[in-house]
Amino acid sequence: MEKDYKIKIENVVASTQIGENIDLNKIAREVPDAEYKPKQFPGLVLRTKEPKAAALIFRSGKVVCTGSKSVEDANKAVRQVVKTIKKLGIPVIDEPEVKVQNIVASADLGVDLNLNAIAIGLGLENIEYEPEQFPGLVYRLDNPRVVVLIFGSGKMVVTGGKNPEDAVKAVERIAEELSVLGLM
Repeated sequence: MEKDYKIKIENVVASTQIGENIDLNKIAREVPDAEYKPKQFPGLVLRTKEPKAAALIFRSGKVVCTGSKSVEDANKAVRQVVKTIKKLGIPVIDEPEVKVQNIVASADLGVDLNLNAIAIGLGLENIEYEPEQFPGLVYRLDNPRVVVLIFGSGKMVVTGGKNPEDAVKAVERIAEELSVLGLM
């Protein structure tokens, strides 16, 4: 039943530890496009161009990388950040372990959906649907452990995955459940 649902990774959020007592002021002074406004936000923002991502670097040495379109790009972006900081003479871990926190993906079932019928058909225990407040249906899955926003247009947003396969499994599972219920 493998069908093309145009599943696309929109954002990968990953984190790592690159050291401790990172001198954010020095990075802000010496890296031209670094953004650091400690009164507004405790982290320094360092953007990479290729791959396009943003790294939030904290004094504690924790780094959160966001905005990349693949796990591989998140890893590359972190390596670039480490290299940049190392060039400034700030001691950092050479090969930090990067851990994926969240993957957001989009998909399209290619058909219009009746969200009221889906809310009833899938059972209200894992569903939140309040069209007056939000136009999408929120479906919480246990396997894979993700949250899926389903819209009447057939478009979906899958969030909470730890690897790209989670999105694929979630979309295929939902498509199958809707087909079985005759709602797709």
